[in-house]
Amino acid sequence: MAFFLETLIGGLLAGVMYGLVAIGFVLIYKASGVFNFAQGAMLLFATLTFVTLVEREVPFWAAILLTVAVMVFGAVLIERLVLRPLVNRDALTLFMATLGLTFVIEGLAQLLMGSDVHMLDLGIDDVPISVAGLSISQFDLFVSGGALVLVVVLSILFDRTRMGISLRAVADDTLAAQSIGIRLPTIWRIVWSVAGIVALVAGLVWGARQGVQYSLSLVTLKALPVLIIGGFSSVPGAIVGGLLVGAAEALVDIYLGPLLQGSVSTWFAYILAVAFLLVRPAGLFGDRAIERV
Repeated sequence: MAFFLETLIGGLLAGVMYGLVAIGFVLIYKASGVFNFAQGAMLLFATLTFVTLVEREVPFWAAILLTVAVMVFGAVLIERLVLRPLVNRDALTLFMATLGLTFVIEGLAQLLMGSDVHMLDLGIDDVPISVAGLSISQFDLFVSGGALVLVVVLSILFDRTRMGISLRAVADDTLAAQSIGIRLPTIWRIVWSVAGIVALVAGLVWGARQGVQYSLSLVTLKALPVLIIGGFSSVPGAIVGGLLVGAAEALVDIYLGPLLQGSVSTWFAYILAVAFLLVRPAGLFGDRAIERV
């Protein structure tokens, strides 16, 4: 029983890391109704910027603040050069714009910071500690605590503030929102800035676990089943979806993997996501109106 619980808790904690990546997608989707394909590139760029600054002996917290400033500046540029010319275009056009933006950001990252692999130490040891007789990763516990704080802050910011109301209005009907005085450029700058900061947080977590390299942008593939399960428009849903994916992957890898003579975790999350699409297309916390279309 102890082994089962340790496996389950380990999976849940790993799922929090998936959820952190998914939150960035949720923020952009809530503001525009568009899947931001460039989120992975933003995660890579933010993490590379931070680790490059640290390697040049910039203090840790100063590097964090400078990286946040870079991501906010990048959000302003994206809104001005990419999003503003495409105002009121259809969702497919905006999606293709984020696809092109992916290659621009990745190319810029390689031009400015090179393509070397960087090690990242956040000062949190990835060692097991005993909690109620169970062995749990100290690193995963810290990440989970930070993710919980982040979810609470973002939920309050986007669900219970004037800006959050404006954001939902823009997502529902851009033209109607503009007609009542909501400034679309300002909303997009704020949301893309916050998404960039979330990308930094997620990138630091994943970079500390597997190194900062260009394959880091591929962790966003794990966000797809998380978004489908939790719902594309819910910040708490991103974490809940991540928890379900992480727990399911850990359990099936241990108990089903040996029977199939291979790793199940590489594909099981997508099978789970397809099952959710058949039963609940909007996800656990998504807009139920999607299911009636």
